[in-house]
Amino acid sequence: MTTWPLAIVLAVIAAIYASVGHAGATGYIAVMSLWGLPPEFIRPTALMLNVVVAAIGTVQFVRAGHFDWKLFASLAVASVPAAALGGWLALPTFAFEAALGMMLGYSSFRLVRDTFAEPDSALDDEPVVWEPTRPWRRHAAFAGLGAIVGFLSGLTGVGGGVFLTPVLLAAGVARLRTVAAVSAAFILVNSLAGLLGGAMAGRAIPTPGMELVGAVAVGGAIGSSLGAFAIPLRGLRLLMAVVLGIASLKLLF
Repeated sequence: MTTWPLAIVLAVIAAIYASVGHAGATGYIAVMSLWGLPPEFIRPTALMLNVVVAAIGTVQFVRAGHFDWKLFASLAVASVPAAALGGWLALPTFAFEAALGMMLGYSSFRLVRDTFAEPDSALDDEPVVWEPTRPWRRHAAFAGLGAIVGFLSGLTGVGGGVFLTPVLLAAGVARLRTVAAVSAAFILVNSLAGLLGGAMAGRAIPTPGMELVGAVAVGGAIGSSLGAFAIPLRGLRLLMAVVLGIASLKLLF
């Protein structure tokens, strides 16, 4: 069911997405759909490829010193069971996919606009709003956000990074590379939870060909290394806008 041309395309997608802390599920789903693969194969396969790329991305961003354990824990504590629930359910998703597609498109536009509107000095010194004052409220808010995003990720068959990233950026809770690092780990645990939920519902989990797994692993390693260590912040923000724009188009069309 898989071919090397498909593997090469998915490797490119993995590299682009991994550079901003994402794992590429929305891109994989779009390409595999265009490739004519059956829907029952596409959703779990996208999550499995997500696990591979997100695991590599998490290691790279942690190595670079960008990871925030407190922020990740606050988001993940409720997102994992919510993602498992979303993966267990099989509901029509057309309406909220359209709404999310428009939201992601707007987020992409704002990222591009703000990137060109801000001087380099502003990009190098992004504000951080993680305050210790009344931390339980902040943890509760992020737990709620994690639960919503986790449920959506399990329901749609994606890791949730495309939903989480624009919210974290808009809230200004962390620097861009920290958001990317936390998103990668968030995608990893929620993709695993989504697969578990699907398995609990009795849906078969297909095994992707080794060429697909190897291709996204190479692409994910290259992209996450560049995003964690090399790409300037302005370029990283523009890449993130591209990723959100692709996700928006996929959800809308």
